[in-house]
Amino acid sequence: MSRLETLTPGMPIVYGGDKVVHVDDALAARFRAGDRLLVVDGALLHVPAQVQAVAEGAVGRAHAAFAALAQVSDDQITAFFDAFARNLEDEAAWAAIAQANAADVREAQARGRSTTRLAATAKMRADMVAGLREWRDTSGGRERLVERVEHDGWSVEQVTAPLGVVGFVFEGRPNVFADAAGVIRTGNTVVFRIGSDALGTARAIDRHALAPALAQAGLPPGAAVLVDNAERSAGWALFSDPRLSLAVARGSGPAVAQLGGVARQSGVPVSLHGTGGAWLVADAAADADRFAAVVRNSLDRKVCNTLNVCCILRERAGELVPRFLEALAQAGDLRGHGCKLHVVDGDFDWLPDDWRSGRTLVRRADGDHDEPLAQVLRLDDLGVEWEWEETPEVSLKIVDDLDEAIALFNRFSPQFVGSLVSQDPAAHQRFWAGANAGFVGDGFTRWVDGQYALNRPELGLSNWQFGRLFARGGVLSGDGVYTIRTRMRQTSPDVKR
Repeated sequence: MSRLETLTPGMPIVYGGDKVVHVDDALAARFRAGDRLLVVDGALLHVPAQVQAVAEGAVGRAHAAFAALAQVSDDQITAFFDAFARNLEDEAAWAAIAQANAADVREAQARGRSTTRLAATAKMRADMVAGLREWRDTSGGRERLVERVEHDGWSVEQVTAPLGVVGFVFEGRPNVFADAAGVIRTGNTVVFRIGSDALGTARAIDRHALAPALAQAGLPPGAAVLVDNAERSAGWALFSDPRLSLAVARGSGPAVAQLGGVARQSGVPVSLHGTGGAWLVADAAADADRFAAVVRNSLDRKVCNTLNVCCILRERAGELVPRFLEALAQAGDLRGHGCKLHVVDGDFDWLPDDWRSGRTLVRRADGDHDEPLAQVLRLDDLGVEWEWEETPEVSLKIVDDLDEAIALFNRFSPQFVGSLVSQDPAAHQRFWAGANAGFVGDGFTRWVDGQYALNRPELGLSNWQFGRLFARGGVLSGDGVYTIRTRMRQTSPDVKR
């Protein structure tokens, strides 16, 4: 079979059976013999040969380690998590990690990049250690009996078993290193690819904490492997490797969706955790004080479960809109950089004059920007997730009734987190039944977190934007990465069909 060795400007590339995309001048100039070209939703993704080699080598080491891990005891896996935690607590090791992280933060700031999840703070360190100790204290996930069916003279058992190699791509979040290592608890191996912003930090964690922990516990070194390459294409190379048993991606919505497309084209199952943003509804029976507290406590920082869209019933808008604005302003004051509001077209008159005409200094990744305090938003843009840095940013929609709020949620949201503030039990039942969300609550939205809510470090939180999940919950955790093997035991030699 011949291989693609050169590209020419304007060259047509057929994809999807009946679609064509053309090579531009820049791609044609970059492409060399041995490189790979992937097509996802009309985008041409170039993977240089040297990047492909790094990813293939990492998966190869993890693939070999998977077989070796089957001979390792659960006690050794427990010892690994304990050693990893102790290494992070070691002051000399952490000093090296913190030094690398400080350099990553400086470089990211110089490029105008977000650093809210990049900085390796004392809290992040403590959370990583706590998460690893939770895995240490979790009972072994291999060979767990799920079901046993007795027959006359024979029986059938369904038993959990490891999946294999899990590929994990995440942006500049060093703490995910500890979360993703949780798949080792169930006998899997893991290959990490972290965004370029945090690669220096990842190298330091690997060198000073992770790799020593594997050695200390007697686990194969390939049980956890870092793809040591800063190129974005390293993620595409990793997810296109058919030796992966599962590809997990966390990060921004478009990047995660693209990675998912790469994996699916290669026949690799995916678990995507990208688009987020929580929705809050206050209905006719909402308690005003509770509503204000929910708004304020759902905006303490920007992550996937942060309040993004608020819907208020028209009959209560006169009372609740001022309470909403007050709580939004308080959340901004707590962070010290004000707030920002988007109001759906047609609802702007519900704001007081000082909000309609006011200005605010919005702190974004590339610095401070003087902007209107409130801006009109098209209804079709209600699903935009605001990626704010230090200035809480949300959207507001006034609705006629709860059913309209549910319909808007199902149409525009990522179908992720929905919360209803109401004193009416029937309204909560209608919201639970009608809102197509994986996570539903009656208070602040920030509870949606595997470690916080379920005491299990999470690999990611799945939304229902691309369909409901099959046979598992929306919190992907290390002890949830397994398959089922079925074993028959025959006690009578005379059994036959």
